[in-house]
Amino acid sequence: MIIESTQRPGNAVNRTTVDAGDHYIGIVKAGQTLRILDLEGNQAADTLFFNAHDTAERYSAMDTIREQGAVYLTAGSKLLSSEGNVMLTVTADTCGRHDTLGGACASESNTVRYDLEKRHMHSCRDNWMQAIANHPEYGITKRDITHNINFFMNVPVTAEGGLTFEDGISAPGKYVEMVAEMDVVVLVSNCPQLNNPCNGYDPTPIELLIWD
Repeated sequence: MIIESTQRPGNAVNRTTVDAGDHYIGIVKAGQTLRILDLEGNQAADTLFFNAHDTAERYSAMDTIREQGAVYLTAGSKLLSSEGNVMLTVTADTCGRHDTLGGACASESNTVRYDLEKRHMHSCRDNWMQAIANHPEYGITKRDITHNINFFMNVPVTAEGGLTFEDGISAPGKYVEMVAEMDVVVLVSNCPQLNNPCNGYDPTPIELLIWD
């Protein structure tokens, strides 16, 4: 569902550009609004959310999908935690839908899906590992990295129940915006994948904006 935001970028209290293939970690407080902006189009932003006060409580794809009866996220979607609590509510979306099933690229999946020679290529899991290693103050460990949201990523479900990676449906300037219902740690990998069309084979920057 396409709903545009009333937020003005000039009023944002924080704006961060995440370069192609890079990562971000930070806190969005309850009541604040987070926008993820696809600056150049056809870019995937692999994202995890954690309760900032207890990182054992984290975004749960299973609970979110089950409670809403939908495998894609868009305006109106509520992101549920592993404890069944609403972590964030999607309030605006100019892309239309976002993937909850495709997972994140890793050296292992690059090897299995593509080639042994692709194992060394930088991945979203590498990004997350770097972020939590550089910022131990958030209390997130390797075992806390679970299923994620792929904002802007186009992963259709086939009639047979399989998944395919297709060209993105986003475009330059498209965004998704959500209000935090609790203090959350946001962990983003601006996907570096070069082997499938989720980034148009050419990763590009995204921007994160936060409003009080």
